[in-house]
Amino acid sequence: MSPSYTPEQRERWHKKTCCRCGRHGWFAACWPDGYVCRTCHDKALRVRGCCPDCGTDRALPGLRPGDRTPVCPACAGFTVSYECSRCGFEGKLHGRHLCTRCTFADKLAELLDDGSGRTRPELVPLADSLLAMDNPLSGLTWLYMRKGRTGSAGDLLRRLGRGDIQLTHEAFHTLQPWRAAAHLRELLMDCGILPAIDKQICSFERWLVSHLATIPDLEHAQVVRRFATWEVLARLRTRAERKPVTPASRRFAGDQVKHATAFLNWLTDHRVTLITCRQADIDAWHVEHNEHARNCIRGFLLWCMTSKLTRRFQLPTAAIRRASPITQHERVNLLGRLLADHSLPLRTRIAGTIVLLYAQPLSRVVRLTIDDVTNDNGLVLLRLGDPPSPVPEPAAGLLLHWIDNRDNMNTATNRDSRWLFPGRRAGQPMHPDTLAALINDLGIPTVAGRTAAIRQHVLEMPASVVAEALGYHHVTTTRIASETGGTWSRYAAGEHLKSPSGWTPRTTRER
Repeated sequence: MSPSYTPEQRERWHKKTCCRCGRHGWFAACWPDGYVCRTCHDKALRVRGCCPDCGTDRALPGLRPGDRTPVCPACAGFTVSYECSRCGFEGKLHGRHLCTRCTFADKLAELLDDGSGRTRPELVPLADSLLAMDNPLSGLTWLYMRKGRTGSAGDLLRRLGRGDIQLTHEAFHTLQPWRAAAHLRELLMDCGILPAIDKQICSFERWLVSHLATIPDLEHAQVVRRFATWEVLARLRTRAERKPVTPASRRFAGDQVKHATAFLNWLTDHRVTLITCRQADIDAWHVEHNEHARNCIRGFLLWCMTSKLTRRFQLPTAAIRRASPITQHERVNLLGRLLADHSLPLRTRIAGTIVLLYAQPLSRVVRLTIDDVTNDNGLVLLRLGDPPSPVPEPAAGLLLHWIDNRDNMNTATNRDSRWLFPGRRAGQPMHPDTLAALINDLGIPTVAGRTAAIRQHVLEMPASVVAEALGYHHVTTTRIASETGGTWSRYAAGEHLKSPSGWTPRTTRER
């Protein structure tokens, strides 16, 4: 027996021409001005403000016939109500005539239920943080991504609510897919449910578990685990106590572990062990591999010698390569383009300007906060070292405008973020590799541009002054000054704008 449908339901099966955009497709509603498609329907309900006809502050989905000014549903003659049946908020409605925020709240309560009909007590801060986001539709979309699949956001939250996933960092090391698990872990750290740990250390620990599982030789796996735990991971944790670990440091740590594994396999293929390894074997390995592999294996071999796993070896000196700088003329032209071309994305313009003007690496640029920018009676300062560096116009105006219009600020991840370049992960700034790709797409070489900037600064100022102002180590700026030929070795401290006492300038005739 075929089901019965109302005339309105049958009508929706037919495609119509949208009165707003003119496209032909499935319509979402029939408003006084005609049929509207789903895209125009949702877009119109997001318009809010004071209705010009009745003066009430509410949603303005309708259009006034004369000038097509947005007006409220009542003034537009709507017969359907868009008020939430629970909270009364006017906007897009979902099942049971509920608004997006109420629907999101019900879905979260269902997923985080501990079996007693209420949210698991430990996860209440997570639910409150998610519900406080400015755009609840983003959260609802996140919950429905990969719906019904193992490892989706909904699946992970449900397992957290039931207690199937322990609230420890170790429990997240083996969860798959790792990106969804990492995002959820960062949300839990941001809410204070999990203790805060450096993001790069979390990433390395998760990767290490999966890497060790791929080593078939148990003795090799034991050696690699010891090296990674007591040497590589220990160094990362020590560095994290001073400053955040950069993605480059995390990648190099992973490369050290991978090359240590490859080196052990190479010894096995040559029927050699760590105990029987000789200087000739070390030399042979270095000859067969490239410079990056030689730099990565150096830490493992030094650790093996310190731990008495091998005899003493002579290792080649680690080679450090530096990018060739661009010319000062090219740097100035690139700066002018970033400051004058308003068609470029504002985020990329600001980041590129900081790189070219202040010689800052992107790993440090993404760690800047809006608190590092101060506006003192029109004088804009950027704190990179001590004292803060002045920001000239028009860069100062662009920087202040960017702070008021930053991206990635409408979700639970970063609604209160202080980062100058907020990322999409909870409590995390933008990834430096992502920002580097955006800048490089504009034809601006970040590494070469930064190198040119720091070389120009040490030519114009003493190396110690540059180090303090831009946050560099004085040894680094001194070495760069020596390489560029501007050592300032005869530079005398003191006030150089005043003439010495008793000195009088000579006229042209006296010379």
